[in-house]
Amino acid sequence: MSMIEAGRYAVSADRVRGMARAYSCTDQELIEALAGMTGGRTRGWWEEYRDILPPGALNLAELEHHATAVRVASVVHVPGLLQTTDHARAIMTDAVPPFAPHEVEHRVSHRIKRQGILYKDTPTPLTAVVHEAALRMGFGGAAVARAQLGHLIEMSERENITLLVIPFRAGNFPSSGQPIVYYRGPVPQLDTVQLDTDHGSEFIDAQARLVKYRTIMDRMERCALTPAESRDLMHHIAQET
Repeated sequence: MSMIEAGRYAVSADRVRGMARAYSCTDQELIEALAGMTGGRTRGWWEEYRDILPPGALNLAELEHHATAVRVASVVHVPGLLQTTDHARAIMTDAVPPFAPHEVEHRVSHRIKRQGILYKDTPTPLTAVVHEAALRMGFGGAAVARAQLGHLIEMSERENITLLVIPFRAGNFPSSGQPIVYYRGPVPQLDTVQLDTDHGSEFIDAQARLVKYRTIMDRMERCALTPAESRDLMHHIAQET
């Protein structure tokens, strides 16, 4: 059990169903959703980073792999799933405490591989709410910032991606500025919120707190421009950068 909980031993669908019986779980929809997430002894691509990156980074990649949809709200940073390689490297290079050069490259490659969920045969739907402040931060210098804005504009035109910008003129909005990522699971009981903090990722699955963060993100979306207006604003900022 400890090896399963640590992610070092794969669990089969039959074993999930057996454990559900042992724990008297009668929620068949939840049981089948959990069984559907098993992969026999197949290892996810993130396992190659197990002894290189902290466990939270691996959990993040696995969450994204299994999510049926992702919602992101960010005020200062462009969401990781929409970052360019150079933008991600600029952020990683400025970490506190600093990463060694090889650690930066490992983290950048991991972040870019996570973006594969947006390009697979059935891409994961992504709704990203980004404040205008994040679009004007200029991480990595003008050339990197312009390339990042161009990438955002391009990604905003994909069918599975909805990119909404909250302009400065919107005034107040219901967030402390902390990046929020909401992962929708196969069933509501498997939804998870991930918060970026200075000490790493925090994962939340308590139902009352999930309701709170859904409400926050709903309100932030209502503060944002439409997708077309958001794209126009990004074009305008790119011309000024």
